[in-house]
Amino acid sequence: MGFWDSVRGALGLRPRGVPEQLLAEFQDKIQHQFANVELLRVALTHRSFARSGEKDWLPSNERLEFLGDSILGMVVSEFLYNKFPTKSEGGLTKLKSLLVNETALFRVSEALDLGRYILLSPEEERAGGRTRVSINADTLEAVFGALYLDGGLGAVRPIIGRYVISQMEKIEADDSFRNYKGELLELMQGRGEGMPRYEVIEERGPDHEKTFTVVVFTNGRKIGTGLGPSKKDAEQEAAAEALRTLQVEKEQSNEAAT
Repeated sequence: MGFWDSVRGALGLRPRGVPEQLLAEFQDKIQHQFANVELLRVALTHRSFARSGEKDWLPSNERLEFLGDSILGMVVSEFLYNKFPTKSEGGLTKLKSLLVNETALFRVSEALDLGRYILLSPEEERAGGRTRVSINADTLEAVFGALYLDGGLGAVRPIIGRYVISQMEKIEADDSFRNYKGELLELMQGRGEGMPRYEVIEERGPDHEKTFTVVVFTNGRKIGTGLGPSKKDAEQEAAAEALRTLQVEKEQSNEAAT
């Protein structure tokens, strides 16, 4: 065992991992004690950290995020299906998108002070990664994935209920949670005009601090442009602008007809 391994062991750290004290604190916060705490450790490890320095120490949380996204979607869908027996598929889909979108998950992560526990590279931390919307939302999904693997649906369902589903009324009343991409898609399909097409036309900045520019087309016509720190954010901004454009066109058409 090397010198730094000995030091890390004395401090209660896994190699390049999350400190035991923070792991214990986070488990107390979410009211779940992991049988396999390594799952939580990986869930809190951002790819920027996993890919820096000694790459073989810990994997990143990307695989757990993939799993957690599906688990979150299933639990929320099940809740909405049972809660609203007369609501249409479209109505259920809209409600679900409000509950599981990046903005909603970021609000949950803020309530948990999740950024405090995420393991980041020094570069990502200096760039403000602990408060970055996408990093916090993705890490929260990774935590859901870890909870599912650790204790099944019985472990993850109450936590999703406590922190995500409980916010439904507040989210419905707050425009900042709107899923503009979903609304634009629904509008286009209702008109029989097919699906909007999003295209990234520019990426600026280093990998840890990129800005994306996205345009959205319908029937080959550009109707919106958006900028954001992630492709998802930029697409949402583009969709929001497209909805405003279409609303103005609708009003102008109505005025011309009168």
